[in-house]
Amino acid sequence: MKLIDVIPENEIKDAVLGEYEKRLVLYKFTDERFKKKYGLSFKEFEGKNIVKEKGFSWEVEKDAMDWEHAVEGIKYLQDKINKIKEIDDGN
Repeated sequence: MKLIDVIPENEIKDAVLGEYEKRLVLYKFTDERFKKKYGLSFKEFEGKNIVKEKGFSWEVEKDAMDWEHAVEGIKYLQDKINKIKEIDDGN
């Protein structure tokens, strides 16, 4: 038995889309929080090598890793959400 035999495809699509949209909000919140904290975009943060400038402190290193994860997550999820929304419900 396959999942599609138990749960209709549109229900799976809606559940996945809802989860992705929830994660996207969290990633965007993280991105905005770090933009406010450092007064820069992530690209500027990396370009100015803020981690080195701040003496490679654990806090800044962790922020950089979390921020990068959020920025990459935003790109990934926006792409996935767009592709899911393009899927015709009739397929």
